[in-house]
Amino acid sequence: MTWSIIARDSLTGQFGIAVATKFFAVGARVPHIAAGIGGVATQALVNPYYGIDGLALLREGREPRAIVETLIAADAGRESRQLHIMDANGRIAAFTGRECVDWCGHVQGDGFSIAGNMLAGASVLDDTAKALVANASLPFAQRLIAALKAGEAAGGDKRGKQSAALLIHGEEEWSDLDLRVDDHADPLAELERLEQVSRERWVHFRPFLPTRKNPAGITDRAKIDASVEAATAGKA
Repeated sequence: MTWSIIARDSLTGQFGIAVATKFFAVGARVPHIAAGIGGVATQALVNPYYGIDGLALLREGREPRAIVETLIAADAGRESRQLHIMDANGRIAAFTGRECVDWCGHVQGDGFSIAGNMLAGASVLDDTAKALVANASLPFAQRLIAALKAGEAAGGDKRGKQSAALLIHGEEEWSDLDLRVDDHADPLAELERLEQVSRERWVHFRPFLPTRKNPAGITDRAKIDASVEAATAGKA
């Protein structure tokens, strides 16, 4: 009922997961990222613990194939599940249970993994991958959305569309960007709009928040406002 991308931006080191489906609030359950370590997407008849436990195992240094085997071995419902994992070394592993609804499957490339089920056909993943590669010059968030839009143009979720999400992590434990469209007639168009709105102030404000290297962040409001205004000048 879903297709998702896990990718790493070669320029920034950010991990991102983008996902779309004909189901409510996909961003609440599918995407899971550990900053600088890797990402997990759990879908089909989703098992949220694949994401929770998968990240814990990634933090322990386990490689993706071993993590997939560990997760599905403990789950009697595994044949109705789909998941894929990518770590900071670019290693990828995926599992699609035999009871997942066609079309279902997985493709991967340099720095990305794409998996889906209940899709219109294999071209959904193929076109998603092609768009991801072809739009390498775009900013990371826009590139992920463009890839999902290409998959949707190829048929997407064969039941229709309802929700979409985009999650990006950089160096910190908290996200650089976390956008969710829980219920919408055109969720990818709304996700694209929200990403545009994020560039109005959020992406310019974010660097002033606390980090592990600078636990207090920047609290000088005049400095923050001046910097945001300079960054957004002429963009209205």
